[in-house]
Amino acid sequence: MSPPPTPAGTPFPSGTFTPDPGIGSRARMLAVHTRTETVLALRHSEQLLLTLVIPLALLVGLTLLRGLVALPEPRVAAALGTVLALAMMSTGFTSQAIALGFDRRYGLMRRLAATAIPRWLVVTGRLGGMAAVVVIQVVVLGGVALLLGWRPEPAALGWALGLVVLGAAAFGACGLLLGGSVRADLVLVIANVVWFVLLFVGGIVVPVAQLPGPLAAVVGLLPSGALAEGLRTVLLGGTPTAGQVLVLAGWTLVAGLAAARALRWD
Repeated sequence: MSPPPTPAGTPFPSGTFTPDPGIGSRARMLAVHTRTETVLALRHSEQLLLTLVIPLALLVGLTLLRGLVALPEPRVAAALGTVLALAMMSTGFTSQAIALGFDRRYGLMRRLAATAIPRWLVVTGRLGGMAAVVVIQVVVLGGVALLLGWRPEPAALGWALGLVVLGAAAFGACGLLLGGSVRADLVLVIANVVWFVLLFVGGIVVPVAQLPGPLAAVVGLLPSGALAEGLRTVLLGGTPTAGQVLVLAGWTLVAGLAAARALRWD
């Protein structure tokens, strides 16, 4: 049998070397990149503080310390909605923006863009890593809430998971927009300031109904307010409003398109 034809400009026929190097499959690249992003996120102590430790402490505190913030009963269900919104903001926005900003600063994104990995796969892998962290957050926070007395209804779980997906997408798009378009040192400052502001006056810890009128109207149009109010509503047995769903979908679409246009690799 004659050897396979040699590509033009190649001095050796295909199969001469073992192993035969070449571009891997897109699915394999995506799986490896997603796993790498997940491991890096879970190894980073600052990100673990934002994504798990603070939400867990807030869940226990809001549930047991009744004088901290006025929440409806069952209190653990309302507290779980609050901390799930905080977890999505921490993972999707703050951690994603800071990580992307410093990856650009240290040249990692430029090096990845110069490899055989397509740019869309680099972004998709980052989002896949974020999704894996979100799954871990939901499992851990939900498990602790069960220990604190939470008794979920099947319909509430479906609505809650849908809102979590929408919230993670909205905050993830905002994080990519900030981390991909601003200098790393400014990203660090902006991401942390926005996190603190939205935590206390963005409808997360303090419900929108307890905020002053003009501020409440603005917060209702933010992804933090829409997500936190929607999660508290469904976990207390209600259904989210169309406005809350549209706010999250709108932020996902607008911020996602802006991030795709503004993303810089260095």
